[in-house]
Amino acid sequence: MNIKCNVVLLAAAFLTLAGLESQGQSAISGKIDPITENDTTRSLAPFFVPATASKKTPNTEGFIQRWLLLEPINKSIRSNLVFTENYLKTQFETNYFPNQFTVIPKDGEKVKVGEQELLWHALESPDFNVKLFRFAYGLRKQTYAVLFWAVTIINSPREIKNVRLAVGSNGGSIWWLNGKEAVILDGDRRMVMDDCASTRLTLNKGKNIIRGAVINGPGLSDFCVRLLDEKGDPIKGLTISLQ
Repeated sequence: MNIKCNVVLLAAAFLTLAGLESQGQSAISGKIDPITENDTTRSLAPFFVPATASKKTPNTEGFIQRWLLLEPINKSIRSNLVFTENYLKTQFETNYFPNQFTVIPKDGEKVKVGEQELLWHALESPDFNVKLFRFAYGLRKQTYAVLFWAVTIINSPREIKNVRLAVGSNGGSIWWLNGKEAVILDGDRRMVMDDCASTRLTLNKGKNIIRGAVINGPGLSDFCVRLLDEKGDPIKGLTISLQ
């Protein structure tokens, strides 16, 4: 069932805004961060490191930091005011590349989207959020008016019921858990921790695939994702893999 989020978790938002201020994040101000302004070499550092095969767990607050990210798909977007639910559904349901809703890509794998040849990158963010603007900037790709795809695998030691997928994104986004739509964030929004949460879901024992798409016009792009239990606490005992 398609889920449209319209409730903001105010307490979590307050904590995130405080955290962003203390870390000098630019998602709230809308300004380019000093590192980007002074980055003439266009590197992914310090915002990303290559993902490894070593054991990886969500951070202490439950945020997922290991992802497969596809280089940005160029779009024609002049304003984020167009991000209605119907508009986003059309954009997110478009077939950009083969098996996009089922594929588990590999690092360095190529896909063709129109005239673009794009690569998947296996990366880890040292922060709770994944800075897609810096991902595109560091790779010398288009940074505005773009659509990103992200995939990760969560391994659970047991079946867990009444789970919520909690997401924040700068720009519109949609997220699937095990092939089923879980939550959609519409409108021109800035990233806030747990901005939208899914209805109650079941996390399978073993592998669980989280797939997301984030679209943005002018402005920065990033997202944060975590899994919460029925009490609203981060789920413990999970690991993250990319295959």
